[in-house]
Amino acid sequence: MSAHLSRVKPRISSWCENGRTFRSSRRRWSAERSYTKPGIFKVESPEGKEERSMARKQFAVIGLGRFGSSVATYLAKMGYEVLAVDESEERVQDVAHAVTHAVSADSTDEEAMRALGIRNFDVVVVAIGQDIQSSILTTLILKDLGVPNIIVKAQNELHGKVLNKIGADKVVFPERDMGLRVAHHLISPNILEHIELSPEYSIVEMKIPVDMIGKNLKQLDIRAKYNCNVLAVKRNDQMNITPRADEALDVGDILVLVGRNDQLTKLEQAYAEA
Repeated sequence: MSAHLSRVKPRISSWCENGRTFRSSRRRWSAERSYTKPGIFKVESPEGKEERSMARKQFAVIGLGRFGSSVATYLAKMGYEVLAVDESEERVQDVAHAVTHAVSADSTDEEAMRALGIRNFDVVVVAIGQDIQSSILTTLILKDLGVPNIIVKAQNELHGKVLNKIGADKVVFPERDMGLRVAHHLISPNILEHIELSPEYSIVEMKIPVDMIGKNLKQLDIRAKYNCNVLAVKRNDQMNITPRADEALDVGDILVLVGRNDQLTKLEQAYAEA
């Protein structure tokens, strides 16, 4: 996306709704009236009260690369109203069939974002790719417009620090997080899922290795040996959140564990070597 912050009329070049495209080189979208079909979104002037025609959250996704398009299409698939925004008309066309609304616009143009009524969405995801400057400018504009919840994709730690400083509600690192999952799977193929709670603590789902089969939690003594807690045992798609200490583990059981990252790594390595 362009890093140019235009002060002219909003540059909204095309609008896609349910697979149909509406084009206009300089179309003005009024923030004082509804810009979509009645019963979907209602955008009001700052002086008026916001009206919601649906009780469920409404999402906007800015930046339709691999990450942004995946977020937008999945939210739409789950039944949420989703506005997808990208400066590239080609990317807009690619997701137009899957989301509620898709528009080609410059997210660094404050007037364009205001005209789209972006502040009326419950959550806005900024998924801009390699253009860090546009990501930062877009986040600043959304913050100034009063968007209640802004989630931003960061390229690296420094980018993430800047986004936190300017007011992003949540910063995500998709590439880093996927790399961690792959690394944990390489260390131990038994690790099915790895969720980072904080820089120090995580939750993991671990398929029990052969050495655990037939043993119970008391015999394994995971808390004493690795300072990790067993939150639950998943068996045949059933989650037992209060597993008994004397109940033997069976083939295919999955342990849900929480602990410090270094202790979880020791546990993973111990049973990877077993």
